This record gives sequence, structure tokens and C-alpha cells, in this order.
Amino acid sequence: MKLNKFLLFMVIAALAVFAAACGAESKDADKANPEETKSNESDKTVEKLEGSVVIDGSGTVYPLMARLAEEYMLNEQENVSVEVSRAGTSAGFKKFLVENGTDFNDASRQIKDEEAAEADKHGIEVKELKVALDGLTFVINKDNDWASEMTPEQLISIFKADGGVTKWSDINPDWPAEEIKPMGPNENHGTYEFFYEKILDKQDLVSNVNLQQDYSTLVNLVSEDKNGIAFFGYGYFVNNEDKLQAVGVDFGNGVIEPALDTIAEDGAYADFTRPVFTYLNINKAKENPQVLDYATYVMNNINKFAGETGFAPIPETEVNESIEFLNGLKK
Repeated sequence: MKLNKFLLFMVIAALAVFAAACGAESKDADKANPEETKSNESDKTVEKLEGSVVIDGSGTVYPLMARLAEEYMLNEQENVSVEVSRAGTSAGFKKFLVENGTDFNDASRQIKDEEAAEADKHGIEVKELKVALDGLTFVINKDNDWASEMTPEQLISIFKADGGVTKWSDINPDWPAEEIKPMGPNENHGTYEFFYEKILDKQDLVSNVNLQQDYSTLVNLVSEDKNGIAFFGYGYFVNNEDKLQAVGVDFGNGVIEPALDTIAEDGAYADFTRPVFTYLNINKAKENPQVLDYATYVMNNINKFAGETGFAPIPETEVNESIEFLNGLKK
């Protein structure tokens, strides 16, 4: 019996020594091939980048790009700083089309010929990236219970110098004989240019129109004035529905409310729909991997976040074309 116990003890001891030896060999192997071990652990790890990405331009596009920048820094590249500002489309192009300018310019209109010439002058290669669809939205005070539905012609007459409208009763005799307070974004913004060039057909605005740099100022002014009316992108209305109401527009087939399912280039709200963009400095994208990586991230995720910030998505075929172009820039 004692002999059996002794033999059992010797077997257990031998197994322990063998296990320890195997453990030591394993550690030695890890030390000998540390890169192989790391490689196995990081096969699915995204390349870590660092540096900055600088974006300016459209106040309309700002909420969408700011949301994407936040998501990118939190979940993609924590060592890359993405700075998003909103000087306005035109003011942004002035910062973009200079030596050592911004990496991107968000725009609520397409680049103009003179701006493209400025890019050529400085040797800046520019790529237009269509990112979403926006609906020009007219907003009024919550207490305005008479002008919640209008035709495009009636809306235009409020803002056009020779529209013959100064009071609500000039549009409809049943409406109050009170002076209308028209407002909108100033000339720095692509939304102003879209409205002036496409909606007003370059006709003069009324002399008393109150043009502002900040959309938040317009929101506050209309929310505090029963006779106020302003225009800006649908996203700003969505984010301020508690303070404002949108005007439904009758284009001839019944009143259409601006909404994600009506804003489309061939949809019910098409006459007031426009594409919005971001413009990429290709030179910088080629020189700075974080700039190209961010551009690619934006296009891969643009439709995911468009609706969240008040924009209608663009067709996937257009998204894929942009992604294919950006992939072609990679070394």
C-alpha cells in the first residue's frame, strides 16, 4: 500500500515537472517571436494614424460633418484631431483655396468658375464629393397660425424687391395687416446664393431683409417675432422644431412638407431640393494619410448619418463612385 502511494506521488511529480517545462518553452518561444504574436493579435486592427484634419465652410453642412468628425475621433482614429468650423460656403472657399489652406471645404452649392480658377492658380487639385440632399425650408413663428401653407410664388414675393408684398394681408386679405419680417443667411453662405440664384433667379431682395451670419441667430429672431419668416436648410429646422414651424409648400399638386421622404432631386419637394458637398484638397490627401482616411470614412458612412442630422441620403451608386476615386489615391 505504501509502495502504491509512493508510485502515485512520483507520477504526479513527473507530470508537474513536464508541465513547467512546457510552460517555459512556450514563454521562450514568445520571446523569440514577439512580432509573430503581435501579428496574430492585430490582424484585424485598423492602422493607427495621427495628426489633424481641418474643415471649414458651409453652416448648413456643419451638423453632418461635425457628427462624422465626432464619430471618427471616438471610434476610428483617436489620435487624429478633426476640427470642423462653419464660416459659410463662400468664406470657407477663401480659406481653402490658398497656400496651406484647409483640407476640406463644406459647401451648400457647387464651386464657382472663379473659385476653380483660384485653385488652378495655386496648383490645388480639388475633388467634389457630394454628401447629401438638403431641402430649403421656410420657417415661421410657432404662433403664426395663418401662413403655414403657401405657394412658391407667395414665398418668393415676400423676399423679392418688386414682389409687391410688405404685409401678410398683401398675400391673402384674410391674413393680418401686419408687416412681414423677412430674414435669411448672409452672402457668406451657399444657402443665400442658392436662394438668390436658383429661387429668386438673381432678382434683388427686399431692402428690409435681415441677413445674418449665424443660423442660430435666425432661429432666435423668428422664434421671438410672430411676423418673422426665414429660410435655411432642413437640418436646422429639425433641430429647432420646438421653436419654429415649417411652411408647407404647394407646388401645384397639394401641400408638401419638407421631410426626409420628400426631399429628393426627383421627388415631391424637388423644386426646393439641392445637393450639398464637401470639397477635398487632393494634394493634401496624397501627402497626409489622415486626410485621405477621413475622406474615405466620410463617404463610407455618409448615408448612415445623413438622416440623423436632417439630410436625405444620396444614391449608393454615387457613394461608391466617390469611394472608388478615393481608394485610387492610396499609395
